[in-house]
Amino acid sequence: MLLVTGGSGFIGSHTVRALADRGEPSVLLQRSSADVPPHLADLPVVAAQGDVADLDALRAVADHGPVTGIVHLAGFPSPRAAAPGLEPTEDLLRGFLNVVRVAREWDVRRVTMASTIGVYGGIEHAGPLREDLPLHLSAPHPIPRWKKISELLAEQAVEATGLDIVTVRISGTWGPAGHEDPFFAAPALVHAAASGDAVDTSRMIGQPRLGDGLDLCYVKDTARAIALLQLADSLRHRTYNVGTGRVTTNAEIIAAIRTVEPDFDVEMPEGSAHPANALDITRLREDTGYRPEFDTRAAAADYLAWLRAGNER
Repeated sequence: MLLVTGGSGFIGSHTVRALADRGEPSVLLQRSSADVPPHLADLPVVAAQGDVADLDALRAVADHGPVTGIVHLAGFPSPRAAAPGLEPTEDLLRGFLNVVRVAREWDVRRVTMASTIGVYGGIEHAGPLREDLPLHLSAPHPIPRWKKISELLAEQAVEATGLDIVTVRISGTWGPAGHEDPFFAAPALVHAAASGDAVDTSRMIGQPRLGDGLDLCYVKDTARAIALLQLADSLRHRTYNVGTGRVTTNAEIIAAIRTVEPDFDVEMPEGSAHPANALDITRLREDTGYRPEFDTRAAAADYLAWLRAGNER
């Protein structure tokens, strides 16, 4: 049985499903409830209530059965993310160390920890972003800042404990159960197409343009890549990019939506406010056999169908 922290969330719930597709049951650690959420009720999963920052609650997960691996997708924001002072940072650090501690106590086979494409922010580089590129020490946003910290902590933990800890740098991800993102417009565009409402990009950081792009991965592909990394017999690296290996622009998203909804109307300025680089997914492909299954058109069609079936977000 695998522990998936954040397993009832956006990427987490799809990862639980991808693991189940490969014969691996999961236990979900959830802050709010010990009940399996309805959208995962058809899977071989159990749920435990608690937080990774609470070591006793984390240890109690083993009451559900032997834990053989951990996929750590929780961690940001912390339970008190809106609180001032050091408490949120203490929660993040405590949660990370607690996951490492129980992984050692349970003698798990592998820990897979989530990082983000955002760690590459500020790098001036031509071509795909490789895992061995030197990163800037600082970051202007708390999420990539914490992920850089956690990547270094993971390296320290591997050396100190001998655990197999793998970090996954996840690209921009969209799809069922997702939310409108401050960094890319795809979810807002699909939600507007499904509802018939005007596109609302007010939550985004800056006005999106047609040429703005990102290595944009459909969540079912993201989840499958994480599952493949967690279950691989052996891995040659400690860090893996998870994405598509190509940049998808807002113009491409709009064109894909219009193959399903020809009358979808949106106004967006031409051009691009910033250049974008794809993630180099050579390591992921060579070590797991991963290939994205959803191109932009298939992803948009699948997401629109899911929303029109009455599902929220």
